[in-house]
Amino acid sequence: MLKYLSVFALLFFGLSACEDDIKLDGDFVETAVVYGLLDQADSIHYIKITRAFIGPGSALDNALIADSSYFEQVEATVSEVVNGQVTRTWQLQDTIVQDKDTNGIFYAPEQKAYYFKTLPTGPLEAIQTSTNPLLSSLKPTATYRFKAIINGGEFEVSGETELVHGMTSPTASQNFTFKFANDPGIYVPSGVAISNSGNAYIASAHLDVLFNEHRGAIKTEKAFRWKLGEANVEPYSSRTFTAAGKTFFDLITSNVTTDPSIDKRTFQGFNIIITGGAEDLYNYMAVNKPSSSLAQSKPSYTNLNVTNGKRVVGIFSSRQTLTFYKPFYTSPQQAYIRAIDKKTTRELCSGPITGNLLFCSNHPGDNVVGQEESFACN
Repeated sequence: MLKYLSVFALLFFGLSACEDDIKLDGDFVETAVVYGLLDQADSIHYIKITRAFIGPGSALDNALIADSSYFEQVEATVSEVVNGQVTRTWQLQDTIVQDKDTNGIFYAPEQKAYYFKTLPTGPLEAIQTSTNPLLSSLKPTATYRFKAIINGGEFEVSGETELVHGMTSPTASQNFTFKFANDPGIYVPSGVAISNSGNAYIASAHLDVLFNEHRGAIKTEKAFRWKLGEANVEPYSSRTFTAAGKTFFDLITSNVTTDPSIDKRTFQGFNIIITGGAEDLYNYMAVNKPSSSLAQSKPSYTNLNVTNGKRVVGIFSSRQTLTFYKPFYTSPQQAYIRAIDKKTTRELCSGPITGNLLFCSNHPGDNVVGQEESFACN
């Protein structure tokens, strides 16, 4: 168990009835805390490098002091290795991230992180190249090595990871249509299918539901995220995340506001977002899941190494994020393509759950002159 002071340890000891003096800092070992996930779809790759802290006074007070969590000096690199040879090395730069939640225990909203930049991979994991080789995309089949020299050589932290690759989704096909309703008030499930022909061991799926609010000639885009779930997967396997029909309509109801200035709403489409995580990330998440046991000790997991008798916690691993835009329609000439089918559209516009929310259909297939559907905008 860790000997250094943590907020949770402080809270535990503070609430325990104990008359003996406990010297928490007697066996403290300098500890690096490293978190980094490379993603070939990203253009900025962040790695957080901090230190476990100990000091006099309240741990809650110390946690609010940024310097308590930073090393004096960090020199960090990430190297790309192909067929055993280093092909590129990035010197990580530090930056201040501004968007940390200020409601947490630790200092906020600013916090330090380290980063390097590349172009994201394109469709089908295509590598985008640059005249500056360091800016070309990460290579999906390469290995990446992380190294941090702490405080001028006092100790080093290192780790390596392969990139997650080979994730695809048949749901992204333009011919796929979500179907959430058969008849008025009769709901059916649809889903997001994932094909894992690579090395992911955990996967998740989300839908960003996109719609527009119209006030006269002014159109305002709105969106909310529908989390479909997370599951363990095996390499060279497939998985489908269910999207319940009734849930689709319930979520729309809970994500729109009553506003008398709105003339109408129109459905725009979905962003389909799937993410696959590497085996090391899967192991790390599995070990750190909340325990239902009364046991006070839990195993620890890290794929990082450290020198000179120091300690390291955290993970350097990878994930692959794929985002596909599925529009409600593409053009009048392709009226057969639609993100949701006609029955689902009718239910959205006039069904018992969402029928009072001013949705109408602007899909060309629903607005054929002289044959307009009852729920068509025109």
